[in-house]
Amino acid sequence: MTQHVSSVTGDRIGFDRYGKGSPVVVFVAGAGPYRATDPVTTRTAQLCAEQGLTTLVYDRLGRGDSPADGPLDLDRELHALSAVMDAAGPPVVLVGHSSGAAIALCAADAELPAAGLLLWEAPLAAPADDVARWIIEFECRLDAEDYVGATEQYMKDMPPQWLEGLRASPDFELLARAAVSQRADGQALVRATDLVETERLRELAIPVLATYGSQTAPEMPTAAERIAGAVTRGAVEEVAGAQHSWEPEAMAERIVRFARGDD
Repeated sequence: MTQHVSSVTGDRIGFDRYGKGSPVVVFVAGAGPYRATDPVTTRTAQLCAEQGLTTLVYDRLGRGDSPADGPLDLDRELHALSAVMDAAGPPVVLVGHSSGAAIALCAADAELPAAGLLLWEAPLAAPADDVARWIIEFECRLDAEDYVGATEQYMKDMPPQWLEGLRASPDFELLARAAVSQRADGQALVRATDLVETERLRELAIPVLATYGSQTAPEMPTAAERIAGAVTRGAVEEVAGAQHSWEPEAMAERIVRFARGDD
């Protein structure tokens, strides 16, 4: 049953809670997915709960049961995540997927009370200058309400078949409007890349595990190594998965061990 919590900016965020154990794991989705379209994360959360954890899966702002108007920037998204973490209660481990991993890193840098970060395929291999140029063009198209153009810009460095598959949908123009919820993703990638390059993440006292799939693009292990090398308590690990998605059983087992400090 969907629960709700409100952020300090007045946004109402919908989430599901599984289990009653400790610690608590909060899943941070990347660009696009929300609970109704992401059975992999839901299954993973349920498996973790079966092994004694409490897990929360929430809809990012502008998606699913978290409707929101106006510019959905990173600061607003962090306020939403903070509200979900407050609802969860400490200690909270953040599990970020793709650009959600960048949001998790930004949350830790903003001193949200995370006890640890487990990051899946964070796309943080590109230089900061390249990422900054990419987001400027994306936001220009988004602000002009060119949602198709914004979607094309957001996906320009992704495998081309992903965009081709989206374009093949008769609802492509409607689906492209999801770009309004990706402003925070783009800004998080810019900020997280800068954090990695400037070594500001050395100040983090919490453990950070950067993971990638057993079948993945070559830049994903590179990004994982880059993240782990930028923090004080970083580690890198391959987890079963392909096509930018993990296998729920393998990921649940890894999350449980990480959250409990059993490494």
